[in-house]
Amino acid sequence: MKFAKSLGWVFAGLIFAASGVYAQEVRQLAEPESRKPDGSDAREKPLRDAEALMKAGRPAEAYNLLLPLEFDRSGEVRFDYLIGIAALDSGKPDKATLAFERVLAVDPNFAGARLDMARAYYQLGDLTRAQTEFETVSRQNPPEAARVTIRKYLDAIAAQQAAKQTRSSAYVEVGLGHDTNVNNSTSQSQIDVPVFGNQTFTLNPTNLKTADNYYSAATGGEVSHNLNASWGLYAGADVRQRGNITQTRFDTLSLDGRAGVTFTDSGKNIFRIGGTGGRYNLARVHDRDSTGFSADWRHVYSPANQVSLFAQHGRNRFVDPAMTINDFDQTILGTGWLHALADRQSVMFGSLFLANENDVAPVTPANPSGGRADGNKQSLGVRAGGQTAMREDTELFASLGFQSGSYDKTNASFLRKRKDRHLDLSAGANWHWDKNWTLRPQFNYARNYSDIVIYRYNRRDISLTVRRDFR
Repeated sequence: MKFAKSLGWVFAGLIFAASGVYAQEVRQLAEPESRKPDGSDAREKPLRDAEALMKAGRPAEAYNLLLPLEFDRSGEVRFDYLIGIAALDSGKPDKATLAFERVLAVDPNFAGARLDMARAYYQLGDLTRAQTEFETVSRQNPPEAARVTIRKYLDAIAAQQAAKQTRSSAYVEVGLGHDTNVNNSTSQSQIDVPVFGNQTFTLNPTNLKTADNYYSAATGGEVSHNLNASWGLYAGADVRQRGNITQTRFDTLSLDGRAGVTFTDSGKNIFRIGGTGGRYNLARVHDRDSTGFSADWRHVYSPANQVSLFAQHGRNRFVDPAMTINDFDQTILGTGWLHALADRQSVMFGSLFLANENDVAPVTPANPSGGRADGNKQSLGVRAGGQTAMREDTELFASLGFQSGSYDKTNASFLRKRKDRHLDLSAGANWHWDKNWTLRPQFNYARNYSDIVIYRYNRRDISLTVRRDFR
């Protein structure tokens, strides 16, 4: 607690020093006479007006005044520096870095621009680049006031990096809900089977659409440790249980774990690769296991845009010998995009992926030819969604996904190759009555269309979940 308070005082001091007398002093000392207005050039008027607005504490108005001129006057050191500090002091550090880069490209020794570049990186959370710029300024023999403030920034950066060396997070959540189809089954009780001359059969009630109320509980966490500025380790696990009030034969319990390494390149590129493993129980009986690995790469193009590539491979094996006919290996390759809107209160995301399920079911007395009934499966999927803040404590979210899958083996009972089309929709809200507590009402809808009738189904699920985060 004492450390947090001390860090808070340091941060407050930094903001005061960076936005007050010190910033003006360094800018004046760093700016040679050749860059100052001589009062005779009409082109100087908007710059003088912008300076007046800055001194009056109205940097946003100064930025809006200069912005329409940026296309024509980019490359002018004085203009670029003024629009840069106006952007920085009005909360646009990403715009400020672009302007300061133009200044430093012309004059690498412009100490004021380099100092403000460091401040911009600090506001963006890019501590590595901020530290580099602060250290560069300190080597340029700045005034004593500058040295003191730079030292405070560097101390704050060191404290944040030390605090981030080992991080942990955890959560616990419980919920209640109603599901119209707890077993993902068809609602058609009678079907015609082609291999028997389209004779009509009545399905067992276990294989028919069944509704029920349910409760859910989950807990999990992750620990990460930075080995140095680039490399790190992570490990995490999640346990999820869902119990039905009456249809207990469809109760589920899953345990999933992960561990691996991370690599960060200047905050712009983040690589993560590791192993995964899981166990799945159905009706309190060990049903199947999974093992595999996952890898992903995220690239931050700007504070508003992030792209990613991801890959997963897993082995899924059923425990009951009678169920090993369903064993498969799955490989997924995909790409994603995340975009923050200008209001910084809303984000949109999208992803596209390819998946392949390799039929590896073994030969057994019950399955003398090996393989599952429908063979291998290839899928193409797409997902899009977003989240927006309605108030400071409430966000709305929604996502829509579609997946098309085709199998390569003719089903011996239905005399056709199976094709599925799956659509799912999710929408809800997060209400944070405290920074660590969340109440989440949510609605999920799923519909699976298949040319084999027993795989056609739809379901609606409405739930209310309470979550506690530990950070």
